[in-house]
Amino acid sequence: MKLKKGDDVVVLSGKYRGERAKVEEALPRTNQVVLDTLNISKKHLSSARARAGTQQAGIIDKFMPLDASNVALWCDGHKGPARAGTDVMDDGTKVRVCRNCGTKL
Repeated sequence: MKLKKGDDVVVLSGKYRGERAKVEEALPRTNQVVLDTLNISKKHLSSARARAGTQQAGIIDKFMPLDASNVALWCDGHKGPARAGTDVMDDGTKVRVCRNCGTKL
């Protein structure tokens, strides 16, 4: 998976198609990402479950993960979704680059 926490991404398919967001959490084992403003669901928490934990009873917002194949990195070079590649700099460090325009991601 080529997405990391803090990356700026655009959603390619689904309910939020065309929306841009930042990656809050990357889950590489399940190939999913959690975005900061999208895919929020409501969870009803009863008072019995609230007493067992530290949360308050009521309706809470929960950020649900999206599959990583439904999002793409956003490239500021050509203002669109990018496929990420790697390039080795002169000092030996690896950087991610856009395969379309060649700018650093």
